Amino acid sequence: MSAVGRVAVLGGGVMGEALVGAVLRAGVGASDVVVAEKAAARAREVADAHGVSTTPSVADAVAGADVVLVAVKPQDVAAALADAGPALAPGALVVTVAAGLPIAFYEARLPAGTPVVRVMPNTPAVVGKGASALAPGAAAGPDHVALARTLLAPTGLVLEVPERLLDAVTAVSGSGPAYVFYLVDALAEAGVLLGLPRAQALELAVATFEGASALLAASGEHPVVLRERVSSPGGTTVAALRELDAHGVRAAVLAAAEAARDRSRALAAEAEGDGAAR
Repeated sequence: MSAVGRVAVLGGGVMGEALVGAVLRAGVGASDVVVAEKAAARAREVADAHGVSTTPSVADAVAGADVVLVAVKPQDVAAALADAGPALAPGALVVTVAAGLPIAFYEARLPAGTPVVRVMPNTPAVVGKGASALAPGAAAGPDHVALARTLLAPTGLVLEVPERLLDAVTAVSGSGPAYVFYLVDALAEAGVLLGLPRAQALELAVATFEGASALLAASGEHPVVLRERVSSPGGTTVAALRELDAHGVRAAVLAAAEAARDRSRALAAEAEGDGAAR
């Protein structure tokens, strides 16, 4: 058995499988990982790809686990916790990547004193280039946070923030990949408008975003500094940037992030309301 112990992953979807891969890369042996997945075909795919065991039963997966990773859809979390709670070993750490649900939602449905760590990941985690932020619950101490970070590290960047800031994290990095995909598509469409073949325009747009991000990360300089280096006086880039400002692109990004934050808060409130109704 690994130093981490036995790990149960609830949900074998895209994010669940990304967590399985991360746990294995973090040093947990495949024999110590079990995935709860009700869809038999999907369970076989995950088992064949990673060599882990699977079960349709949440209770069976959780029994004896030292760490439980919750990766089911938000609307399925309450049912998963109802099955997991009675089977959860005392002191087992629960780490959730389900969007929108506050730590209190889990603490109210799990045995008293269960350490819970809430994580806001994003989809690039599936290729090890994710950006995640985590927040500990009342019973989660520094050792629990360190363990969660160790298991998530192979997915990419992992930061710790107060839970009240996770809605902002959702707006920036959680929803952020969609903003990038939107802009890449727009830049590629611009290339087509200007006469480039569509395949080449998309290839250039993707490489440009990838290269710019890599340069920004490697240089450690502020994006404004790097932007100015591309912007020769009276040149093409300055002309282009003027149009972006004239069309309110920066303001639109700020407004989009605020809308995402507000929707995240609303989803959490709705979830809490559903829980109270039950």
